[in-house]
Amino acid sequence: MSDSFDEPPVGGDCDSRFARVREVFRENFLRRGEHGGAVAVYVDGRRVVTLHGGHADAARRHPWCPDTLVNVFSVGKGIVATAALMLVGQGRLDLDSPAARRWPPFAAEGKGEVSLRQILAHRAGLPAIGPPLPDEALFDWERMCGALAAQAPWWEPDTRHGYHVNTFGFLVGELVRRASGQSVGEYVRERIAGPLGADFHIGVPEAQLGRIAEFLWPEQGSAPAQPPSPSDPDTRARMLYSTYFNPPGLSGHGVVNSGAWRRAEIPSANAHATADGVAAIYASLAGGGRLLGTDLLCEATREASVGMDAVLARETRFGLGFQLPQPGRDFGPGRSSFGHFGAGGSLGFADPDAGVGFGYVMNRMGPRWQSPAAQALIEAVYACL
Repeated sequence: MSDSFDEPPVGGDCDSRFARVREVFRENFLRRGEHGGAVAVYVDGRRVVTLHGGHADAARRHPWCPDTLVNVFSVGKGIVATAALMLVGQGRLDLDSPAARRWPPFAAEGKGEVSLRQILAHRAGLPAIGPPLPDEALFDWERMCGALAAQAPWWEPDTRHGYHVNTFGFLVGELVRRASGQSVGEYVRERIAGPLGADFHIGVPEAQLGRIAEFLWPEQGSAPAQPPSPSDPDTRARMLYSTYFNPPGLSGHGVVNSGAWRRAEIPSANAHATADGVAAIYASLAGGGRLLGTDLLCEATREASVGMDAVLARETRFGLGFQLPQPGRDFGPGRSSFGHFGAGGSLGFADPDAGVGFGYVMNRMGPRWQSPAAQALIEAVYACL
């Protein structure tokens, strides 16, 4: 049944030229089951839409506010990739040198030649940690990275690609930490979000926890009651289970509304942001060289992996850390667009040709890639250009 109500509380600003976006945003609550969320759009560096609506809690006692933060899941991958690429631009990381030069233990189990490029393109063969880890390992950065360093690839690196659902942020984040001396959350805060005035966090400061919306996650989709044994001959079954549920809570299920999850740095899955925070970062990327030089941005948004995904078992297309448009999973009509979806439908993307930076956030688990609500908003934006 649709979770709708007669007069959804909608606030914010919208340029008159983009009035259709406001109409569609309101329709999302009335017709598409939106509970709470926000959308922001920049065009040529100017903010033209910043709307918020609905409720920040399941009980609908607290309206969504302009500064409400929410978990945006894999939207964080594009921002983590941006951090690593900035260090490439500074000469502190190299796309094609072995990652083990910065991270010596990573060379174990035949990974001595795996590069940052392969990691960013989901070609490293490391979508999961095999040996079972306890619950508390999720919040232990060194333990997670140590387990990944010791892990044997699930396939020969660079021979195929498979979405590194939850390991991507630890792999890239550890290289950022070793190259910069800062955790990936600190680097994003000081080098990306702070200079842009973007409300985007990997690891939310204690003083900001009160701004976070409750995330509504239905019970279906939880971990299987009986995980595959580490000795199970079905390697794919073990890989898929571990991709999402080793350690338990890795995807956020059961812990997404806890203080421990919100404070931690779990970069593939627990970025928290406003829609405007996401859009502001992508607006900067759409505008060219403020964060990344033009040549490096072109390199990062060139197709690096395409075809059948070894993890998701469907067609996917990636640049270096960014998802690229493909039929059924595009970012509007722009062929130069790049960005990243998050679980439930959250989304950030840039369209350099149109000068668009887009951010959409919400607090109800829905389609994993592209929700009807997000698609309707994208169509409305391009109809107004």
